Amino acid sequence: MMMITEIHSEGKGKCKVCVRGEADFVIYQKEADRFGLKEGEEIPEEVYRNIMEEILIPRATKRAMHILEKMDQTTCQLRDKLTRNGYPEEAVEAALDYVRSYHYLDDERYARNYIRCYQESRSRMRIMQDLQGKGLDKDLICRCLEEDYEMPEEDLIRAQLRKKGYTKDRLTVKERDKAFRFLMQRGFQCEKIRRVLREDYEISYGTQDELLT
Repeated sequence: MMMITEIHSEGKGKCKVCVRGEADFVIYQKEADRFGLKEGEEIPEEVYRNIMEEILIPRATKRAMHILEKMDQTTCQLRDKLTRNGYPEEAVEAALDYVRSYHYLDDERYARNYIRCYQESRSRMRIMQDLQGKGLDKDLICRCLEEDYEMPEEDLIRAQLRKKGYTKDRLTVKERDKAFRFLMQRGFQCEKIRRVLREDYEISYGTQDELLT
């Protein structure tokens, strides 16, 4: 048995049911009335199961499908969105299982598509950081990068410098710090940046190959 500590309006005919020791959930007020939910009273286990199976799981699944129709998501992103929408963990996980079973939700596919889309404009490290920020597993990202990231990083550095308007005549020693920081912020490796600047722009770093400060 679960005790209802509070029921309060969420607007648009909805209410939030707060349950002691359990996840809160949001349903329509008319549904709360139909199941006889009242503050200070307990919810029988059978009633809670009916609410979960008849309302919350189907609704969370429908919401997940709607979100995925608009834009591909990672599991972490979709879980966060469903949770913010007021669905309890059990309903969220059931919805995730459903969309995964039909491959509407696929973290590996998401990672590979992201890599193919951005490898001509972002470094390997930047893509790694982006995908980790979206909640993907590091080992999965590394495997996908190894198999799908084909752009030589030096070529990407050259493309970024051209895009910023740097030419051999324009990229003076005085400007090299600015270019170096620009590339570092995009996740390119120091050694590869220096190599491109040396070979393409004849920028020297001295006999000890010191880092820029």
